[in-house]
Parts: sequence; C-alpha cells; structure tokens
Amino acid sequence: MTKLAFIGAGSTIFMKNIVGDMLHFEALKDAEISLMDIDPVRLDESRMVAEKMISTLGTGATVTATTDRARALDGADFVVTAFQIGGYRPSTVIDFDIPRQYGLRQTIADTLGVGGIMRGLRTVPHLWAVAEDMARLCPDATLLQYVNPMAINTWALAERFPHLKQAGLCHSVQNTVEEIAHDLDLPAHEIRYRVAGVNHVAFFLRLEHEGRDLYPALRDGYRSGRLPKPPLLMPRCWNKVRYEVMDHLGHFCTESSEHLAEYVPWFIKDGREDLLEEFRIPLDEYPLRCVEQAKGWAEQAKSLKAAAGIDVKKSHEFAAEMMNAIVTDTPYVAYANLPNRGQMPQLPLGAAVETPTLVDANGCQPTTVNDIPPQLIALMRSQVNVQELVVRALVDENVDHIYHAAYMDPHTAAELDLRQIRSLVTDLLAAHGDMLPAFARVRKAA
Repeated sequence: MTKLAFIGAGSTIFMKNIVGDMLHFEALKDAEISLMDIDPVRLDESRMVAEKMISTLGTGATVTATTDRARALDGADFVVTAFQIGGYRPSTVIDFDIPRQYGLRQTIADTLGVGGIMRGLRTVPHLWAVAEDMARLCPDATLLQYVNPMAINTWALAERFPHLKQAGLCHSVQNTVEEIAHDLDLPAHEIRYRVAGVNHVAFFLRLEHEGRDLYPALRDGYRSGRLPKPPLLMPRCWNKVRYEVMDHLGHFCTESSEHLAEYVPWFIKDGREDLLEEFRIPLDEYPLRCVEQAKGWAEQAKSLKAAAGIDVKKSHEFAAEMMNAIVTDTPYVAYANLPNRGQMPQLPLGAAVETPTLVDANGCQPTTVNDIPPQLIALMRSQVNVQELVVRALVDENVDHIYHAAYMDPHTAAELDLRQIRSLVTDLLAAHGDMLPAFARVRKAA
C-alpha cells in the first residue's frame, strides 16, 4: 500500500486537489494518507474533506491526521509539502509593510525580491528538517515540494541533502497554457509546447497548434490591441506585462504578469504611475488575495461540513500523476524543478532549473535543453544571482550574503541605493526575529 505524507495539510483546498487526484488512479485509490499540520483546526477540516472525498468515490483509502511530523513521515512513499512559514500574519504583512516605507512596492513578494529572500530564509530550515526526518523515517520516499520560493528551496535542499529524491512542482506552465488558449480561442489540450528556464521565469520555446506556430498570432494580437483578453483565472491580473516582455524578448513567460512585474526592473517605478495603469499591475495583490481567501474559506468550510459528499474533479497538478508514474512504471512527462546536473548547460550547475521531466519507476529524469536564446538566459541569470546568494547565506550561515542577494535583485536595485537596501534588509531581519534561523537574527542599531 502506498503512503502519502502531506506536510502542511491545513492548506485544505490544495490538499483536496492532490488527494482528490490520487483517488482517481487505480494504483493509488487505496493509499494511506497521513495529513500533518501545526494548526489542529485546519487539520481537522482537511481530514473531514479527505474522508468525504474517499466516501464519495468509494475507494479504500484511509486518512489519519496528526500534528506530529515524524508520525506522518514514518514509512511514507511520497511526501508533499505545502506550508507557509510565518503565515499571512505576521510574515507576509512584514514583507510588504517595511519595503513600502522605503518606497519599494511589490505585488506577490514570495519568489524573488526582498519578500522572496525573507520567505526563503524562513522556509528552507523547515524543509531541511523535513528532509532530515525523511532520511531517518522514509529514506526512499520522493519529496514533491510545492512551497515558494521554489527555486531557492530546491537548490538549498540539494545542497544539504544531495541524495534526497525531490522535485519542486508548480502549476505556472499549465495555467499559462490555459491563458494562451483563452486569448486565442483554442482548446488548451490541443496546444503543443516546450518550456524551460527557472521557476516562474521559464519561457515557451515552442508553442504550436496543429503544427502552426502560435507566436505570430500572439504578437499581432498584442500589437493591434486585441490581446490580452480579460483574464481567465484571476480578475485583477491582466497579462499585459507578459505580452510586453514577449514583444521585446521574443518569447512568452510562464508566470503571471503580477509576478513577472516584480522580477524585472522595467514596470514598477517611482513616479511612473502611468506604467502601473497601462500594464494593469496590481500592487499589493498577494495580501489582498490572502484576506479574500481567508474570508472565502470560512464560508467554504461551512458548506463542505454540511455536504453529504464532495465532488472530486481531477486538477491539473503534477503530483498525483508523478506518484502514479513511479508506482506503476508508467512514463509521464511533468515540468519539474530539479538541481541542474547538466540538463540546462547555459545556467550554473546546482541551480534549480525547470525542464520537461520524464517520470517512471526510475524517478525524475530531466530532459536536456541547450538551445534557450541568450536574451532569455540573461534574464534567468538575474534571478539565479539572487537565488544563489540566498542559498549561500543559508548553507554557510553568512548573514552578509542576505544583503548581497538584495543588492543584486533587479527590482530592488532599480528603486533603491545600496545604503537604502542595507537599511531595509536590516529592518526586515529585525522584524522577523525568531521566525528566521539564528544566524540571520539581528538587532537594529538604536
């Protein structure tokens, strides 16, 4: 019997997607599912949802819920992580409020920039703790990691635990295909594509429908003003930033415009409100989304508790497909973030890179991609520079590299000078306090 340990199962809707997907596979429908979270209320809600899904589908899966991580991991075949260290309050609020005092504005702040740096510092030690427990309790298990900042996390895990079977997973590729299909009035399942890069800054190197290159239609549509259409997935988040970058760099990015806008130095600028308006960039989008989701979940939890059964539709997440491929030795191709062992020779070895990845009983086997245009590699390197310095800070316990990472961040450096960045980082480290590893805790000078 296959055992899944879900660490961070209080993320109920995400747990519902992954566990619900598992129940559709013959080889996984009778799995042992161990849900773990530090919040007993959210954990119990997730247990209830999982049990109702199992009842609805009539499978033989079993569910246990625990606040004990070791108990959840013991004997697991697969481990999914989906947690946010520090939560919306206090950590996300800190990551937005303090930079705003310096005039540095953000949209999501979870992947790059000072917000992504701080989230990496908070998150990686907890992922290392999971990996250490896995080495003791389930050494052959595969970790499917869904936590941001994805690239920093994946890279840091490989540095400390090089023999860990792991893959960082995201849904940006699938979501982007849906958005492109929506804009071009095409069935998403008919679009053929090839993507590579670093997480959130990967690009569609090939994009076709029935043998026809879709890039001319995207470019013509954007230049004529017909595209992008009103957004499909998130009503506040138009795709104009991605189209503008495509128009100048030649290829479409896998991550949404509100993300991409804060990874680069071109869109969020002091005194340039015209750019925000023209490209419809939703500043502070993530905090607003957190508040809305918290309110929405309270109502959703009530309806789920009252429901006799729960409709279980298959999502487009990769995790269950990969589990099934490993268990049944059925080849499946996912987009996975893995340490660069040469599969992307244009980027540094060790960096976390996202490429098509064959998954079967042998695990994750990345495809080599060596033909990324140089202008895209240059943009990816600007991301890798920051990621590497955060990883080095964590591995070497060198607080100076936290500052170095912020100095090199494209958006931060476009807005603030070196002294401002140093002061900002010091304020952030002091505000996060015990949420950070010991080496990174500082006291701001009086």
